[in-house]
Amino acid sequence: MANANVPRGLIPYRRTTGEPFNGAGNIYFIPASNPNNIFIGDPLTYLTNSADNEGIPGVTLATAGSSNNILGAMLGRIPGGEPQVAVTRDFPPFMPANTAGYILVADDPDLLYEVQENGAMVQGAPGRNVNLVAGVGSMITSYSGWMLNSSTLNVTNTLQMKIIRLLEQADNAVGQNAKWLCRINLNALTSTTGV
Repeated sequence: MANANVPRGLIPYRRTTGEPFNGAGNIYFIPASNPNNIFIGDPLTYLTNSADNEGIPGVTLATAGSSNNILGAMLGRIPGGEPQVAVTRDFPPFMPANTAGYILVADDPDLLYEVQENGAMVQGAPGRNVNLVAGVGSMITSYSGWMLNSSTLNVTNTLQMKIIRLLEQADNAVGQNAKWLCRINLNALTSTTGV
C-alpha cells in the first residue's frame, strides 16, 4: 500500500528519551509586519531584534536550506491565554499574515517530530541529515505543508534535520511520502551554526 501524501510540517511526537510529548510549549510574538500565514507544524526561528512590549521574543517562518536554524514548530494560535484548538470562522488556529498576535511553539531541543518526506529516502536514512522544503499550508485544516527534502539526504551536519527512525505505524513504510521521526539538527536554542 502506498503512503498517503498528507504533509503537516513538523508535528511533535515524543522526546528523545522516550517520554511522550505532553503538548508543552512557549509563547512567542508574531508582529503585524509578518508577511506570511503561519500554520500548525510550520518551522519557526527567532526574528532578529524583535519582541513585544513585555519582552516576549518575536519569531518568523524558518528558511529552508543548509545552515538555517530552527527554533521549533507552531502548535497553535493564542487568542487570550489558551491555545486555539478548534477552527472558527472569526479565529482560525493558523496565524494570518499581517496580523500581530501570539502563538504557542514546541521549542524543546530534545523533541522528535513526525515529518513527511517529499520523495523516497532509502531504508538506511536514519543517522543522516536532511533539509526541509517549504510548502503551502491549508486554510481548511490549518496544518503546514512543509516536508523533508529527500534529495538533500547526506551525512553533512549543517543540514536542518537529523533522521532518527521511520515512524512505526501500519500505514507508513519506507518509500514515497514516508513519515520519519526527526530531531532539529540546527536548533536555534543550542546551535551556533548559521547564526
